[in-house]
This record gives sequence, structure tokens and C-alpha cells, in this order.
Amino acid sequence: MHLSKDQRRTDATAVGSLLLHLPNFLCSLFVVALISVFFGDFAFLVILAWLASGALVFHRPTESAVARHLLRLRYPTPQERAKLEPVWRMVTARAGIEGRAYELWVEDSESLNAVAAAGHIVGVTRFAMNQLPNGELAAVLAHELGHHVGGHAWSSLLGYWYALPGRVAWRLLKAFSGFVFKVSRAFGCFGVAFVVLFMGGIALATISTLYGLPLLLLGVPYALAAVGRRSELRADEHAAALGFAPMLAAVLDKLHQQEQRTAAELAARNGGVPVEEDALAKLLSSHPDHHTRLHHLQPYLQPQR
Repeated sequence: MHLSKDQRRTDATAVGSLLLHLPNFLCSLFVVALISVFFGDFAFLVILAWLASGALVFHRPTESAVARHLLRLRYPTPQERAKLEPVWRMVTARAGIEGRAYELWVEDSESLNAVAAAGHIVGVTRFAMNQLPNGELAAVLAHELGHHVGGHAWSSLLGYWYALPGRVAWRLLKAFSGFVFKVSRAFGCFGVAFVVLFMGGIALATISTLYGLPLLLLGVPYALAAVGRRSELRADEHAAALGFAPMLAAVLDKLHQQEQRTAAELAARNGGVPVEEDALAKLLSSHPDHHTRLHHLQPYLQPQR
């Protein structure tokens, strides 16, 4: 095994993800600043503590908590570790990556899936581990390693972390607005009109004060989804460059068949009428479609001359 000089890097998709999370970060900073006012002289320390909390993304015990409680992963059993570790060593040896820097986790799921999270977590479903041949399992792990090597995993989690205060404030505001609107209906049309004008005034004042930042936030989820799709293609290319292109193509075919079975089940529940995915849902998808991923693998699948 020859260790690569650069064990990690931050590619364009990771940088793009961080930049696109900037509006969310600014909104969260505004929310934290408002909350810090209640701490008086310690307000500045509250803001500094929140800014420093992003380092928890790279804190191993915090990563384990994220894997266990948010991603619903668990440590592999000795038998599962005996299955996973030789395949993982083969992948990391080809990539020149120190495999012991990462932790392997298992999800108790009967779907074909895997995940790269935080700074050092690689998770795989029990179905993928038990049902895929070693070559295809290696392709899946190489894909997830590509997310880590490219910086996709930590940048997306860091962006999500700093967006949390703004997300929580938005949900509370929506719940409060819904409650006020229901109460206003008791006063008839006049009450509803008053609430609509009042909320509209607040929204207009917020937009003008924050230089249109709230409007910019409306487009952020679509841009983040586009960057996410690009990061998936980058991870596919990483696995393909290590020699796993045919195996990865086979895994993509199995994923496509799984999606078709799910669509058929939904159609059966809908009286035989296929459930079409709307255009906005496609724009918000974090993964490219099957044909797009296979198209980008074609250069690696063609025989070498």
C-alpha cells in the first residue's frame, strides 16, 4: 500500500456547498445574536461559543452520537467486521488512503444504501453488506470514500449544523403564524385581513432590512440539491478511477430496479395509476437519476486501447 500525499482535499462541490450555506449561516447568526441579548454582558461569549461549536463536526464522540442517533447506525458485529474490513482494506489500499482513519458502521435496513458522514464515518446497510458480492460492495465503499476524500461529508454536515438555529426559528415562526391565523379567523374577515397585513409588513421590513436575504434563501435548497447531485457524480468518478466502474454500474442497475419496484408498489396502491414525480421534486433531489450516473461512468467502462 502506497499512502497518497493528499489524504483529503476540498473539491469544488465541497466549496460550493459551504458558499451556498452562507445565507443560512447569516440567518442563524442573526437568530443567535437575538438570543444572546438575554445574556447581557455575556452575549458576545454566546456568539463565540456557537461559532466554535462547528468544531464538534470533527470530534469523534460527537460523530459517534450523530451516527447512532441521527443516522440510526450501529457498530458492526465481529462477523460483520470480518466481512467488511478486508473489502475496506482493498479499497483504501487502491486509493492510497489510511483506512484506520475511518470508522465502519452498519444500518439495519433491507435497502441497498450507504452513507459517508461527518469526518470519519462510513456506513453501509445490512442488505448491501450481505447481498452484494465483494466487488460490488467495494464499489459502494469506494464511492463513500470519494465523498470523504473530496470533503463532501464534512462540508455538508458543517453547513447543516450552522443552519440549525435559523431552521428552528423558521419552524417556530411558521407554527406561531399558523396559530395567530387560526385565532384571527374567530374575528371574521377583518381579523384575517389585519393579520395578513401585519405579517406582510413584518416580512417586507425584514426583506428590506436584510437586503433581500430571505428571498435568496428560497433558492438555496435547489442550488444545494444541484451541488449534491454533482458531488454524487464526483464520488462515482472516484470509485471508477480506482477500477470499480463495472461493479458500480452493476450496483446502479440494482438500485434502479429497487426504485422501479417501489414505484410499482405505489402505483398499485394508487389504483394502477403511476405516481409521477413533479419537476420541483426532481430539482430538490440530492442524487442524479440512473441514466445520468451511467452516462458519466461510460468513459471508465469502455475497453482500453
